[in-house]
Amino acid sequence: MINKTLGNIFKGDKVVWMVFFFLCLISVVEVFSASSSLTYKSGSYLAPMLKHLGILIVGIFCMVVTLNIKCRYFKIVTPVLLIVSFGMLVWVLLFGSSTNDANRWISILGIQFQPSEIAKGAMVLATAQILSAMQTPKGADKHAIQYILIVGAFLIFPILLENFSTAVLLCAVILMMMIIGRVPASQIGKLLGVVMLMAVFFFSAIMMLGEDRQPKNTNLQMTEEVAKEQDKENNSPRIFHRFDTWKSRINKFLKSKEVAPEDIDLDKDAQVAHANIAIASSNGIGKGPGNSVERDFLSQAFSDFIYAIIIEETGIIGAAFVAFLYITLLFRTGRIANRCENNFPAFLAMGLALLLVSQAMFNMAVAVGLAPVTGQPLPLVSKGGTSSIINCIYVGVILSISRSAKKKKTDDGNTNDMKLATSNI
Repeated sequence: MINKTLGNIFKGDKVVWMVFFFLCLISVVEVFSASSSLTYKSGSYLAPMLKHLGILIVGIFCMVVTLNIKCRYFKIVTPVLLIVSFGMLVWVLLFGSSTNDANRWISILGIQFQPSEIAKGAMVLATAQILSAMQTPKGADKHAIQYILIVGAFLIFPILLENFSTAVLLCAVILMMMIIGRVPASQIGKLLGVVMLMAVFFFSAIMMLGEDRQPKNTNLQMTEEVAKEQDKENNSPRIFHRFDTWKSRINKFLKSKEVAPEDIDLDKDAQVAHANIAIASSNGIGKGPGNSVERDFLSQAFSDFIYAIIIEETGIIGAAFVAFLYITLLFRTGRIANRCENNFPAFLAMGLALLLVSQAMFNMAVAVGLAPVTGQPLPLVSKGGTSSIINCIYVGVILSISRSAKKKKTDDGNTNDMKLATSNI
């Protein structure tokens, strides 16, 4: 009876479930360890961890609900998600709450969230639907890329104005989906050429119009009052107000060089410096869970730089294990997609997996100094709010596809899995 009940709850691919629970376990341990600054503010050692645990429980509940939805129904919500996402992105640009000089947050009924998180899923969903609907025996129809670019113009451009790194990662995911969806190589080549020209123009605009100003508050999660005060002092047009931040980060990354420990300015480069100290002080083997020292000095240790704390506490083995989990998620999702008889669930599963894994890899690259500092958290591990819940929903969609998508038949007429799902996408 118990096994039957558990089987009804934990439906879908078991490997994906294992990866998910390992990431959640790591998240609970490391967020509890890395939240020393939050425990100091709240006056409670358990409050930040219990809040994070509560968010994960809500996320798991949403994931279980999602995986019980047959994947053909995801098509129905696409138009609604696109309209809602675009409306919220416009709203956040005009009236959103400011964090680190960027309007990224909307507050509804006391719940604060980033519309870009929902828009990412909507963009992947729309791309999967376009690619699947316009497949021909020779690949995607030549008009498919036009429809994808039109949708991207309405969703990605508003994200770009306030969250450059998220927009770039989303563009990379959509590009990989188009390659998987067999969009003609000539069209992808032309698109990459245009993107390169736009990137050069955008980079030039940032370097010419932006001012490399050191932030007055090294904590990335500045209060809204501090952010507004800095906006008043910058006196730059509203459309260019993020250029200063981007130029500062680009200069720091491009001008990075070997610096003697005694010459490091912990006021100007606090995050990068303390992340490097955390990694170096691990001595390769780690200090053990809960024994981090740099968590008390590293801003956003529980979010953007949690991978540095993981390395400090668990060493190279722990860092490699976390990376291995994300790679396993990607390859396992690829296997699930390969089994699908229909294109839509296959493209959707791969798009969501690429979305999660590419963000994870970029977060890790930032933590070890291979990429410029951004505000990208480590999916399913970093302390978060609605973003953690939405990531759980993404995993739920992958599990739903593994459970309910119609499977390809082998030469002997049997399905690749133990049973054939009755749904017909």
